[in-house]
Amino acid sequence: MTPGRDPAPAPGPRPAPVAPIAPEDAMSSTTGTTSGSSTGSTTLITNIASLVTNDPSLGDGSPLGLIQDAAVVIDGDRIAWTGESREAPATDNQVDAGGRAVIPGFVDSHSHLVFAGDRTQEFNARMSGRSYSAGGIRTTVAATRAASDEELERNLTRYLHEALRQGTTTFETKSGYGLTVEDEARALRIASAHTDEVTYLGAHIVSPDFADDPAAYVALVTGEMLDACAPYARWIDVFCEKGAFDGDQARAILTAGKAKGLHPRIHANQLSYGPGVLLAVELDAASADHCTHLTDADVDALASGDTVATLLPGAEFSTRAEWPDARRLLDAGVTVALSTDCNPGSSFTSSVPFCIALAVRDMGMTPDEALWSATAGGARALRRTDVGRLTPGAHADLALLDAPSHVHLAYRPGVPLVGPVWRRGVRVA
Repeated sequence: MTPGRDPAPAPGPRPAPVAPIAPEDAMSSTTGTTSGSSTGSTTLITNIASLVTNDPSLGDGSPLGLIQDAAVVIDGDRIAWTGESREAPATDNQVDAGGRAVIPGFVDSHSHLVFAGDRTQEFNARMSGRSYSAGGIRTTVAATRAASDEELERNLTRYLHEALRQGTTTFETKSGYGLTVEDEARALRIASAHTDEVTYLGAHIVSPDFADDPAAYVALVTGEMLDACAPYARWIDVFCEKGAFDGDQARAILTAGKAKGLHPRIHANQLSYGPGVLLAVELDAASADHCTHLTDADVDALASGDTVATLLPGAEFSTRAEWPDARRLLDAGVTVALSTDCNPGSSFTSSVPFCIALAVRDMGMTPDEALWSATAGGARALRRTDVGRLTPGAHADLALLDAPSHVHLAYRPGVPLVGPVWRRGVRVA
């Protein structure tokens, strides 16, 4: 696995980040590393059979930075120390992991959680032989427009809690089920109360209201709708696909977003070969998502740029579509992320562990690669360095597994292995 480069954080509105620990404030030893700053109460989690740090300078030297018989110290909302249990410093509190594994909290960098209704009938029909196409989104658009703000927020928080119980501590979510100025803006306003990784996706499909005039809808998405939505978002996205938006339309939409301070992401090459991946690299998009149908030129472009290939196996599972070839991407040196794509139409799962199992079984990934992609890879797809790893200075986002190794996430698919979860240093599940 090639972890790739740490790109600079993307521009765009978001809450003020926690200040990184300066090099002079950090110290290390041969058995662990620690932060010298203190914010109050400290907690030691000890007797960890296997600790995944995602720092190759630690532990076994692999991309996962595995430390055996390990411990981790939480100081406030940050990781303060990692190393072997026998070298752990004194703390105010202590938690015995009982010989279980600890991993970074999952970073789910692609979801669609502001919606109403479901598409059970569509799924049932598809499992009976009907193929998936982009048009099913219109069903959710109608339900979302009809829902109240309270209904949309209640639905959002339901799935956030569901994901948190399964170890997801950082998530991105999008608009895209309103497709009017008012409905897109309210979706982003609701989402921004729960995460700073908010994506404007007015260009999910052409609004049914503009079915006979797609150019007018692109003008709305890049004009009045963008103006209303930009204050709530960090990212801009577009579904570049047959039945949605072509390459020229996608370029115009993403370029307009960049001019407003939003950084690009793109739904690319999901249902067919197309211009999405090359456009993503050209515009320095943080992530090209789906990446199911790739040419050699697409792979080469991803390998040479900073755009992460975010793979969404829940979509292939739920649509019986062709699996992305993760092995091809990894062997070429592409940085890969794994995400749920949680949405009511094509991937109605909030379970990153399920996606890890699919990636290992059907996409050619090893258990190590799949876990890295679902944690550090997701962080790269959000251009974050403060999540997706358990090293001093990172946010104290972690999960304790009911297993001695992270490999059990793929080895025991469908089993609820995630136990206690800490987010920003607080036990939340």
